[in-house]
Amino acid sequence: MPFAPPPTLPTPAQPRLQVGATPLAWLYALWKFWRPHTVIGTSLSVLGLAALVLAPLSGSEQPQGWDWLGFLGIAAIACLLGNLYIVGLNQLEDIEIDRINKPHLPLASGEFSVTDGRWIVAMAGVGALAWAAWGGPWLAGLVALSLAIGTAYSLPPVRLKRFPFWASFCILAVRGAVVNLGLFLHFSDRLGQPLLVPGRVWALTGFILVFSIAIALFKDIPDIEGDRRYGISTLSVQWGQRTVFNLARGILTACYLGIVVAAPWLGGVHRPFLALSHLLALGLFWGLSARVESTQAGLGTLSYPSFYQFIWKLFFLEYLMFPLAGWLA
Repeated sequence: MPFAPPPTLPTPAQPRLQVGATPLAWLYALWKFWRPHTVIGTSLSVLGLAALVLAPLSGSEQPQGWDWLGFLGIAAIACLLGNLYIVGLNQLEDIEIDRINKPHLPLASGEFSVTDGRWIVAMAGVGALAWAAWGGPWLAGLVALSLAIGTAYSLPPVRLKRFPFWASFCILAVRGAVVNLGLFLHFSDRLGQPLLVPGRVWALTGFILVFSIAIALFKDIPDIEGDRRYGISTLSVQWGQRTVFNLARGILTACYLGIVVAAPWLGGVHRPFLALSHLLALGLFWGLSARVESTQAGLGTLSYPSFYQFIWKLFFLEYLMFPLAGWLA
């Protein structure tokens, strides 16, 4: 039987915000529209890759004075605007689904109109490409490819998010390979360094690639109701939340243990620190994962959405641990 979507849900009663009338409320709505956890992740990836490039350089080889603004600022602005385009486009295409899964988002709640969302997304996309072109060929390629993948992820008729494999591929491709390798090559090029990717950056890239698979799986677990009603066939819909949760937990465990095993062979990092920090993060992960939807006496219950936000904090932590291991070497 062909899938028939449910009737359109009624528009929320919350009035649309006006830019001029309530600027602070509008800016807060824009912050929610930008998805704060992705803003933090993007910012840390820019800073982390810059730190990995800078760590082995002497003081005279590093940017001086106002050069820091061009070195970090252009890349950060281009990547953050690209982030806004990708997450904003996804919300524009998922308004009805978000009214079930994420009713607090500005388009789902009615704080922004569809026209508001379209203008923001369009300006973010154009701005990201313009800033990236100013930054140089590696940054331009990184941003253009990220925007292309983000568009294919959300926008019909392609809309790759409908398919579990391709949805995961989009997330891991951008967060893993494109961002990490692209930023490292961009920063190396800006400093006139050889465009050779060292082992520590390949290790970080591999970690984030695998981690992104787990993020993609964890992301869909809390959204099962809206995805099922609107025909988004995620693995959580097909297999059930707990099965996918255990799969994602196993993937993330292998991810951390992989770094622990690889650490003794990596150059340019403090190897004991890298191995120990990942073991500690893995222990914290398992401690909290035991509390998710737990029915065991004595364990405080942690919801799937709360645990998903914790996974993003582990993602943030990675862009602190790897650069710190580089600076300690």
